[in-house]
Amino acid sequence: MRATTNVRSSATREAILDAAERLFAERGLATVSNRQVSEAAGQGNNAAVGYHFGTKTDLVRAIVHRHSGPVAQRRRELVARIDSSEDPRDWISCWVRPTTEHLESLGAPTWYARFAAQVMADPVFRDVVLTESLSDPVLTQILEGLNRCIPPMPVEVRLGRNYMTRQLVVNTLADCERVLAAGRPAPWASWEKASHALVDALVGLWLASITPLPS
Repeated sequence: MRATTNVRSSATREAILDAAERLFAERGLATVSNRQVSEAAGQGNNAAVGYHFGTKTDLVRAIVHRHSGPVAQRRRELVARIDSSEDPRDWISCWVRPTTEHLESLGAPTWYARFAAQVMADPVFRDVVLTESLSDPVLTQILEGLNRCIPPMPVEVRLGRNYMTRQLVVNTLADCERVLAAGRPAPWASWEKASHALVDALVGLWLASITPLPS
């Protein structure tokens, strides 16, 4: 009996996570209530989200966590392959490809890239994603490897390009996901093509010359 209950509870949690990820991706976080998530997950009890997850913040964290594990694992595998590469493209690929490969593995349509973009644009919840994603020590290893490959630059420039990289990755992947879900062929015909183009753009960003401010 207990095993059956546990299986049922696990299935309910997954249904809630699926529904919440889709609704948050489509509508944003502020406009979606726990009750709407429960209804979309097929739960007759409108308090199901609170029972299984707690607050909306807990629910958002759970969605992030179920994707961050596979992405982090793939990131570790790619970093192990390139070892001490001096090619910035290798390190940037380790930043981008784990997420695009994970999204591709989920089949179509996916919602997580658009969900992540919505969360990053929300001042209440963005720290949930940042805390979860930036806690991976392999990301630090990637940044250290990248810094060894690029020309010397002031700390503020490096931090600025780090920020721009995060923004470009999050929003480009959200746009790619939107295009793929709609079945449109351009500009992103596949996750692989989007990943390749994004890495090219980021290599250019990190190797771009630093010009002085006009006087």
